[in-house]
Amino acid sequence: MLEEISIENLGVIRAARVPLHPGLTVITGETGAGKTMVLTGLGLLMGGKADPSSVRPGATGAVVEGRLRVSGRDAVGQRIDEAGGSVDDDGTVVVLRTVAAEGRSRAHLGGRSVPQGVLAEIADDLVTVHGQADQLRLRTPSHQRVALDAFAGRAHAELLDQYRAAWVERTGLLDEIADLTARAQERAREAELLRIGLTEIERVDPQPGEDTELTSLVARLGNAEELRLGAQAAHDAIVGDDALDGGDVPGDATSAVERARRALETASHLDPGLTGLVERIAGVGYVLADIATEVSGYVEDLQADPGGLEQAHTRLAALGGLTRTYGDTIDDVLAWASDAGLRLLDLDDGGERLRSMTERADELTATLSALGTRITAARTATGERLARAVTDELAGLAMTGSSLVVDVTPADEPGPWGADVVTLSLVPHPGSPPRPLGKGASGGELSRVMLAIEVALATSGADAGTDDAAPLPTFVFDEVDAGVGGRAAVEVGRRLASLARTAQVIVVTHLAQVAAFADSQLVVTKSAGGVGGVDPVTVTGVHEVTGEDRVRELARMLSGQEESDAARQHALELLESSVVGR
Repeated sequence: MLEEISIENLGVIRAARVPLHPGLTVITGETGAGKTMVLTGLGLLMGGKADPSSVRPGATGAVVEGRLRVSGRDAVGQRIDEAGGSVDDDGTVVVLRTVAAEGRSRAHLGGRSVPQGVLAEIADDLVTVHGQADQLRLRTPSHQRVALDAFAGRAHAELLDQYRAAWVERTGLLDEIADLTARAQERAREAELLRIGLTEIERVDPQPGEDTELTSLVARLGNAEELRLGAQAAHDAIVGDDALDGGDVPGDATSAVERARRALETASHLDPGLTGLVERIAGVGYVLADIATEVSGYVEDLQADPGGLEQAHTRLAALGGLTRTYGDTIDDVLAWASDAGLRLLDLDDGGERLRSMTERADELTATLSALGTRITAARTATGERLARAVTDELAGLAMTGSSLVVDVTPADEPGPWGADVVTLSLVPHPGSPPRPLGKGASGGELSRVMLAIEVALATSGADAGTDDAAPLPTFVFDEVDAGVGGRAAVEVGRRLASLARTAQVIVVTHLAQVAAFADSQLVVTKSAGGVGGVDPVTVTGVHEVTGEDRVRELARMLSGQEESDAARQHALELLESSVVGR
């Protein structure tokens, strides 16, 4: 519930504190005093759109602060915690909204800056506002259906959740089925191209790295004689027998290294420090011997092979056909083949997936049909109960003979809400045909029908079992008594007081008959601006009236004359009868 609202520099309000209590609170005041601006401040706290033009002239910005009582255990408390805000130990949370005359508005919840939408989420669970705009919404079948579903209670809400979940799942499946069906030919063409490619690769049967190996083989076979001469020359240089410069000393590397080793070995007897060099030169000799053996083997193996060269060229050509189409190298071709195989499995599985999804969609269609039938039956039965409850309330709102008719008819097409169209109609007097609220009901009739529905909802027992420690819900009515007067106004006040037994009710009213039923009354007053042209803007204040002050305010509302003895007497009678009438 709301405990307090503080407003600064909003419209005509320079600074005002609005205390709010459980039960019925009425806000009264002369026309133009700024009563609606109090509701504007409430709307800002509840996540409403900020309008910079609502900032009081001369001020840089407006500030609205409110204190809410919540429960840390309920959905609201959890949402505050998720947003990073904190609930005080006494179960209250501070909501702050600032509106800049130039710039953006800001919202704070429980000491933490939050998006405006978070406040709106919380408001959905805490506060229900009824004004002229809400009356217009009640004229639409969708909102009439929502009102009927709310009256049906928790079990019906759970049934609607099941239906909606099945609807969402089936809608997604139908979209996928339509997509698969529309792309069936495209998928078939893709699968055929993949099969052709895989067949070609399978025929050639490339091996990893084969193209690189064949390129090396072609280079070797194509230059066999040059390679043989080069290798033979290297072999002769290492182990050849020709004498150096025609002399007696062999010119091969092996002999030269051996001469060096022997020379150092002889010298090492004179200088042991040469022993290490002797060992290293000996190692060089061993390496040269190994190289000579390998080069000799290479020369022996290297023979001209025209047939092998032709086969290698033919194989490279076959591999080249693959690399031109499926990748730069054979390894790329093999990777493409692996991916193509997986994709082909997916494409071939499309038919099976389509059958599986179609079967599931059919199951969900049957489920929706069964749930829809149950929802229709529940709405029909609930419609009868709601019609009786609202009709009884209308009789108490000086609309004796009027009745509410709730029609539940099949919709042209089922939707996520079910397969029904709900129409609320008003029978203004016995014997007259029902008139849909959206077409025939006046503003005053709509106001009373809305009030009757809210009272019916609050007293239906639909919310039985709610935690007693949970905060009271809050209903806000703006000019709910528009278009009524006399005894009807008294009955409106009585019904608001009845609703306030189980909820916090805040009402902006201009009727003393309604205000007399309030548990607390707030008066909005206005005064001229400062003297001598200083701050000439009209200033509005809000204060609670009790005792004699309240009698004077009710007298003013009745006759426009606070000190009229007749009006005062009438005000006292209203206060007395309101107490007795409860």
